[in-house]
Amino acid sequence: MIHRLKYKREIHFAKDLGKIACGAFSDERLAVALMEKWPLIPVPLHWLREQNRHFNQASEIARAMAKERDLPLIPALKRTRSTQTQTQLTRVQRLANLKGAFQLTTAGKRHLLSKPGGAILVDDVFTTGSTVDACARVLKKAGYPRVVVITVMRG
Repeated sequence: MIHRLKYKREIHFAKDLGKIACGAFSDERLAVALMEKWPLIPVPLHWLREQNRHFNQASEIARAMAKERDLPLIPALKRTRSTQTQTQLTRVQRLANLKGAFQLTTAGKRHLLSKPGGAILVDDVFTTGSTVDACARVLKKAGYPRVVVITVMRG
C-alpha cells in the first residue's frame, strides 16, 4: 500500500494507512500525547520532490490520523535542500545525507508559543531512523520538550 501510495500516486491509500498508524495510540505511553492534543508533524519532502510526486505521503497519512484522532496537524518542518533518495544508502550515508536538511517553519515557531507538551512526528516508513532522527533533533532544539515518532511500517 505504501509503495502504491508513493510511487503510483494512489492517494486513496493514505486514509487506510493513517488508520493503521493510529494503532500506535493503543500504547499507553502515548496517552499523554492524545490527552494534551500534541500536534502531528509530517516529515517534509523537498519542494522539488513534492512537485514531482504531487503530494507528500507523510502529510497525507498525518491528515488521515488527525481526522481519526482529532489532533492538530502542523507543517512545522521544511526540507532546506534536496537530498538523495535514501533507499540504497547505508545508515552512515543516510545520516550524512540528511545533515542540516531540515528546519522549523513559521508555523512550527508559532505553535511553540502555545508551550506544547510535545509533538508527534509522522513518516511512512522507518528503516534506519535517520530521517526521523534528523527531524526530531530540529524539533527538540527549537523547543518541543518531547518528540515521539509514529510510522506505518518498519522497512
